[in-house]
Amino acid sequence: MRFPKNMQQKCAFNISLLLWMILLTLSMSSFSCKDKSTNPELDKDFRQEMRDFVQSISVYAKNINANFVIIPQNGHNLLTLNGEKDGELAQQYIAAIDGLGREDLFYGYENDNTPTPESEQNEMIGFMDIAENNNIQVMATDYCWTESFMLDSYQKNEEKGYISFAADHRGLDNIPSYPASPYNLNSSNITNLSEAKNFLYLINPGEFSAKSEFLNAAKNTNYDLVLIDLFYGDNETLSSSDVTSLKLKQNGGSRLVIAYMSIGEAEDYRYYWQSSWKTGSPEWLLEENPNWEGNYKVRYWDEDWQKIIFGNDNSYLKKIIDANFDGVYLDIIDAFEYFESE
Repeated sequence: MRFPKNMQQKCAFNISLLLWMILLTLSMSSFSCKDKSTNPELDKDFRQEMRDFVQSISVYAKNINANFVIIPQNGHNLLTLNGEKDGELAQQYIAAIDGLGREDLFYGYENDNTPTPESEQNEMIGFMDIAENNNIQVMATDYCWTESFMLDSYQKNEEKGYISFAADHRGLDNIPSYPASPYNLNSSNITNLSEAKNFLYLINPGEFSAKSEFLNAAKNTNYDLVLIDLFYGDNETLSSSDVTSLKLKQNGGSRLVIAYMSIGEAEDYRYYWQSSWKTGSPEWLLEENPNWEGNYKVRYWDEDWQKIIFGNDNSYLKKIIDANFDGVYLDIIDAFEYFESE
């Protein structure tokens, strides 16, 4: 049977199209396999890698000091396995942490001194409540300087059962003059995170002329918890006696002193930084964060990076423990978002 000429042309076209689609599929399959073999990160669960990192930090620290406090900041989606408020709880991660820091909950999400959109508030509060319902203390930091906004921030956080700090500088380089005394002031001894009613977030001492001035300023407050950096300046480590001196509130009660440590980015002003380092060398070191000069993205699951952070006597975390801090506040926990967007 013979087809009309136009039918013959159509059949030939369809066969050619079919062959082209088969070749394209094989080519894409080959490319995909090759891409995955040369870049295994395509199959990596970046959220679980961060959970594992935090859990390992917790195990290491608590083996040295069972009461050592672990507080990741942001990255609240890690509380559930699928990152949704109604998702299955990430039980091992939840068991590894004692607190959860959250920035911009009520003020500062889009712009400082501006209320966070209600939709964003509700999304974050859903996860904060998961934390509180699992005995994880929420520490909220809002960025605002209008006194009515600062008071509103404290009141809203108190209503939710969170302890909070209204920072009038995003640089976290000063002790706010408002309120004159810490919100929910108390003279009780604070021996664990759940007893704290307020905290001071002061990780940049650059506005203080000397270490003694910085320490005295922090000592002469009645905050239940002081969150500071291990270092005064770039490389001067606070001593154990420096840290111990901060553990007494001005009113005589004891308090916790927690150290800030970034684990999701490398900072070129830290003791571990080597002058020869550049993007791609070492392999785990990636591009500079365009929003924070001197801060570099890292493959945080890389063993060599993790050795800088914990697990040995020269590690960042061991220096914090040796300096007699009560715990560690882990920053750039949400680094997984950078890799998920690649």
